[in-house]
Amino acid sequence: MTPPPPQPPPPGSNPASDSATDPRPGPGPLVVLFGATAGAMGPDLGSDETDLILLVWQVVEPRSRQVGTLHKSLVRAEAAALSPQCREASGLSADSLARAEPLDKVLQQFSQLVSGDVALLGGGPYMLCTDGQQLLRQVLHPEASRKNLVLPDTFFSFYDLRREFHVQHPSACPARELTVATMAQDLGLETDATEDDFGVWEVKTMVAVILHLLEGPSGQLFSKAEVVKQKYETGPCSKADVVDSETVVRARGLPWQSSDQDVARFFKGLNIARGGVALCLNAQGRRNGEALIRFVDSEQRDLALQRHKHHMGVRYIEVYKATGEEFVKIAGGTSLEVARFLSREDQVILRLRGLPFSAGPADVLGFLGPECPVTGGADGLLFVRHPDGRPTGDAFALFACEELAQAALRRHKGILGKRYIELFRSTAAEVQQVLNRYASSPLLPTLTAPLLPIPFPLAAGTGRDCVRLRGLPYTATIEDILSFLGDAAADIRPHGVHMVLNQQGRPSGDAFIQMTSAERALAAAQRCHKKVMKERYVEVVPCSTEEMSRVLMGGTLGRSGLSPPPCKLPSPQFPPPLWATSPHPLLPWPLLPPQCCPSQEPWSVCRVSHIPLV
Repeated sequence: MTPPPPQPPPPGSNPASDSATDPRPGPGPLVVLFGATAGAMGPDLGSDETDLILLVWQVVEPRSRQVGTLHKSLVRAEAAALSPQCREASGLSADSLARAEPLDKVLQQFSQLVSGDVALLGGGPYMLCTDGQQLLRQVLHPEASRKNLVLPDTFFSFYDLRREFHVQHPSACPARELTVATMAQDLGLETDATEDDFGVWEVKTMVAVILHLLEGPSGQLFSKAEVVKQKYETGPCSKADVVDSETVVRARGLPWQSSDQDVARFFKGLNIARGGVALCLNAQGRRNGEALIRFVDSEQRDLALQRHKHHMGVRYIEVYKATGEEFVKIAGGTSLEVARFLSREDQVILRLRGLPFSAGPADVLGFLGPECPVTGGADGLLFVRHPDGRPTGDAFALFACEELAQAALRRHKGILGKRYIELFRSTAAEVQQVLNRYASSPLLPTLTAPLLPIPFPLAAGTGRDCVRLRGLPYTATIEDILSFLGDAAADIRPHGVHMVLNQQGRPSGDAFIQMTSAERALAAAQRCHKKVMKERYVEVVPCSTEEMSRVLMGGTLGRSGLSPPPCKLPSPQFPPPLWATSPHPLLPWPLLPPQCCPSQEPWSVCRVSHIPLV
């Protein structure tokens, strides 16, 4: 059924005044909006990350039951290839889209035409009305974010016609399963079956459904709009919180430098709960490219799952279901100090790493300088400490706005004392994870089994004839390291490559290389420091055999010095085995798995873990 065209007001009448005194209750003007992309349609609209190609709209004045002019506008798509489904349904071609206006121009025309039609029908603030959530949440907002466009405030609230229909007809199928055709059929409306102009039939039918719904009891109709959050809100999470598993997803493949705001931008258009982005850390306290995201309801979570393999820059992001328990485990905390620190709303959090252990609040505030003041001064700093109170070299700082945080980030790798300080964007969940990790770690780790002996003698010495490689890709092999070192690989001692494993026996990203002399070690460090291996830059710094040995025995090597191993190796009460005194020592098979045994190459490898192997 085609809606009647708008009737001009009688001479001498004032439409705005007449509508203002209309006794019939009802919402303000509605802009019925339909859109299509170059790819999927229906419930999958926006799931394939294709660009918008069409907008069709018409204004409805609910109180006077008048309608405005129907408008249709093509949108130029960056990738003009149309899916077979879209090509068949729309009848459009790549040539017609190539001649269309870009999205920003179409949105300007949309605002101008809508304002004119609304003024003609009586004026007043208007609201968008769409068939379902996908057009705004899955298409317009993500595409505007990708193209750095600022959408008008009008696009941050709308009415979902399916939900409005379900309010008056609750016995029908669930709102998510409704379509324009099924709503018209349930109401017994006669639609124009001859209309073949793509998008026009949908808008005309939606207008007819709205006018029919308004004929009945309309007290609850169009009273509660859907809202799209304009900004992600940070906030703390407690271990005692109960999180619905139907609202959580896991995102994988994030760039390591991604912040919670970057994750929120990837899910632009969907409403993330306050403090609902938890970036995950690995065993070394660094981000591992994963995040848990909590949404306000299950419908938002289901829409988020449709963004599986959508892109963040040049990388595609995998999105899977997760549980509420996983989110609380990562983001939840129990410390009152942390809760007070995170209680300030709308603050940008930065993490400072590598602080001197003697640094206090005054030192950090002086390092940041007056151009980027910390919120609350010293109260806006949170120092991370071991359970016995020893500093870890990490701290978090709060800033009142993005501009101040950007100013602070320009101090990245600035010098405080004799150390350079790393600054990163952080999140409330990362604060909780870092504090939880140190709070749960024992003061003195105990051994449940003796350390396995290293399969060759390590001569003690303070000469810096070794190099340490930090930041290796976890997939790096010995061949990758040799290729990375280039000509310097010829100066490696026999059995001189040592991979450091983490608590789970996996590569930690660190390795030690024994060189033939201190001069060769220094030359290798100068030549290879911050070279790139598999898209990651690797730090190469000289160190001594003593420092290397302590790390391989379970100690740690920070930028400010050594900490000893958790305990000394037990003294053997029996003669040393033959392999330990052999001129070419080989580790017996029963002690280490085959992949850990030295090969016959002059740079064979012993893989040693920070944590005792059992």
